[in-house]
Amino acid sequence: MKRVTGLGGIFFKARDHKKLREWYGEHLGLPLEEDGSASFHWRDIEDPDQMGFSVWSAFPQDTDYFDPSTAPFMINFRVADLNALLEQLRLEGVEVDDRREEYEFGKFGWIIDPEGNRIELWEPR
Repeated sequence: MKRVTGLGGIFFKARDHKKLREWYGEHLGLPLEEDGSASFHWRDIEDPDQMGFSVWSAFPQDTDYFDPSTAPFMINFRVADLNALLEQLRLEGVEVDDRREEYEFGKFGWIIDPEGNRIELWEPR
């Protein structure tokens, strides 16, 4: 089974997420979108017609989106088959969140690593 296929994004908490986003845009040239995130577009090396993207975003320090983790960051990995992978991880004893979300850009699920970090898994459309 193919598990992680790439990096979907890096998300972290910031004391002043709006100001920090502006700083990254101004000083590092991050291509900020309307919501304050930045998407980096790329092509699949094995199938150059296949486009993909990875996301960078600063969240408010008091966000509960990373819960139950207390870490100030969350990594998002791209996966090929979210439901099959989550079932396999559960069988392997990994802590799997029962919650699932689906949007026009894909399906999402979450796991917790051995140190309590929340990991987001994303199956793009």
